[in-house]
Parts: sequence; C-alpha cells; structure tokens
Amino acid sequence: MPLPYGRLSAFYFAYFGLLGAWLPYWGLYLQELGHSAVAIGALSSAVMATKVIAPSIWGWLADRTGRRSTIIRLGSFLALLIFFGVFFRSDFWWLMAIVIGYSFFWNAVLAQFEVVTLSHLEGQYHRYSLIRVWGSVGFIVTVAGVGAFLDVFSIHLLPWIYVALLAGIWFSSLTVSEKPGNDQEDQREHSLWRIVSSPVVLAFLLICALLQVSHGPYYTFFSIHLEALGYSKTITGMLWSLGVLAEVVLFLVMHRMMAGFSLRNILLVSLLLSVIRWALIGYYADNAAILFFAQLLHAATFGSSHAVAVELVRRFFKGYQGQGMALYSGVSFGGGGAIGAILSGVLWDYGAEITFLMAVAASLIAFVLAWVFLQDRQLAV
Repeated sequence: MPLPYGRLSAFYFAYFGLLGAWLPYWGLYLQELGHSAVAIGALSSAVMATKVIAPSIWGWLADRTGRRSTIIRLGSFLALLIFFGVFFRSDFWWLMAIVIGYSFFWNAVLAQFEVVTLSHLEGQYHRYSLIRVWGSVGFIVTVAGVGAFLDVFSIHLLPWIYVALLAGIWFSSLTVSEKPGNDQEDQREHSLWRIVSSPVVLAFLLICALLQVSHGPYYTFFSIHLEALGYSKTITGMLWSLGVLAEVVLFLVMHRMMAGFSLRNILLVSLLLSVIRWALIGYYADNAAILFFAQLLHAATFGSSHAVAVELVRRFFKGYQGQGMALYSGVSFGGGGAIGAILSGVLWDYGAEITFLMAVAASLIAFVLAWVFLQDRQLAV
C-alpha cells in the first residue's frame, strides 16, 4: 500500500493549526473577557490536564479494540460539538467545563494518530519528521494569520476560528485509516507494566514532563508578556511563527541528524538549549534581536526533543504503541504542561523574570536526569 502522505499530512496541518490559534491567543482572549492571571493559568492548564487521563483511556481502548481510526474520528467530532458551548456563556466555571469536555476528546486524537502514521511508515520510520513537518506549517499559517486578523477584527471572533479548525481536524480524520495487518500483539516481548516500571523509561517520562513544565510560561503568558512590552499582535504572531519555522527546517533534516548522532546527544543538546531559551525570554525579551534568536531555539526545545521522544516510544513500547504514545502525551504535555501552566499563573504576578526562571530550573533538572539516566546502550533497544 502506498504511503498516504497527503492525507496524513493534512491531519497534522489541521491539528497543529488549531494549536497555533490556541496557544498564542487563548490567554489574550481570556484577558479580554476580564479573567485574572490565575484564572488564565487555570483555564490554560485544563487543556493540558486532560492529557494526563484522556490519551491513556483512549490508547487502552484503541489497543484492545483495534478500532483506532474510529476513536480518532469520534474524538474529533465530539471535541467540535462540545466546543460550541463557548458561545453561550463566558464565566470561569462554564468555560472550565467546556474546555475540559472538548479537550478530553481532542487530546484523545493525536497520540492515536501518531500510531496510525507509524503503521504506514513501517521500515521507513525516519520519514516521520517529513510528515509531521506539516503540523508545524499549519501552526505557522494560523499563528501568523490569526495575529494579523486580530489586529483588524475583534478578538471576540476568535472562538469561530477554533470551530473552523476543529471541523478541519474532523474532516481530515475521515480520510485515513490505520494500515491493515498492524497487529501489535505479535511484537510484544514484555508486559506493559514491566516496560513502564523500568528505570530508563521512568527517567525518560520524567524528563519529558519536566521539559513541558518549562514550556508552561511560554505557552500561557508569552503573548501577554510581549503585549506588556509593547509588541503588536502581528509581531507576536510573527515571533510565534518564527519559532515554528525553525522547527520546520529542523524536521526537514531530522532524519539525517538521527542517522548521524545518538538520540541521547540530540536530547541533551535540546535540553541545554531550552535552559538558554527561557533565560533569554525571561530577562531580555525587550531586545528584539535576542528575542529573535530565542525563538529560533524552538527547533530544539520542541522539534528535536519531540522527534527523539516519538522514536524512543516506538523502541520502548513494542506491541503497546497506542498506550505508549498516550502515556508519553499524558505525562509530558498533560501532567508537565498542566503543572507548568498552573505554576506560571501563580508566579506571573511576581514578574516575567521569576516565572521564566522556573522554566530554566525545570529544563536544567531535566538535563541532569538525562545525562545520568539515559545512556546510549539503554536507548538502542
């Protein structure tokens, strides 16, 4: 069966297009509605918190039933349906209920679609980044486009953009299915518990979680930080786009990097650069040249680290890729992202410097853990 490159790429484009419209502007939308920094942090963390539970539930169900494509389509549709609730009320608890409800299903989708993608890439896993790059392109298109849109039109139109992108995710999910004959049970060498409880896998998951904790201030308050420094929404959107553009370039060469360097070294460099990036944003964001450079480091803080993580999940969780991807997503983007968003909401009133110093500390701890616990011989499984 030929690789359905276009259909797989379309899903990533729509999915991360929504993320590009959400991360930079959801906080600004909530601020416009009159919510406090703590409330903004809580409502931002709710999306990430559902990733702790939702992907694992849907991953277990997909591995048990084998109906992964059906779960992806159902999750996409229910996320769209529930999100319409934002048009009825805007008080904190109502929005919290809507965000939790829609993200519970939305977060069920990506981890399982990653497994669908890998099923089509059997024997050519290095090509993953060439498909995933279209998610980054979708992010760039929406983050730049929405920023320019909001400089002209009311930010109260933002939820309609989210609806359109959620509809795009659902429609694209209808066009692709898991490759037939992908029986994961035949690949199983150990129980899932034995895999998860191994020291190297526990260390790997903790490192991924800490890296996402460090992204908390960026995902929750970067746009608000720039607005306070006098940057326009258009410039803010361009800076978000710049980071993801650097990620796109990296994804295009990632298959060569992974062939020429060890996964351990790539991850260590990614974590070290994340320490530098958060320090620069926290203390020197008023300098446009430094901020420009800091955004280029997104290629490392997300791009290369995520590509390494997906490959390690594939290696570690043989026969349990659905649950493995779900666990990685839940622990890192879910647990780590939620903790990072909540801590950011609590610390923000003390200043951007203190908030991003927390991010520096989380990245530094992750670097030390990776240096000590992730050795090349353990990763070459």
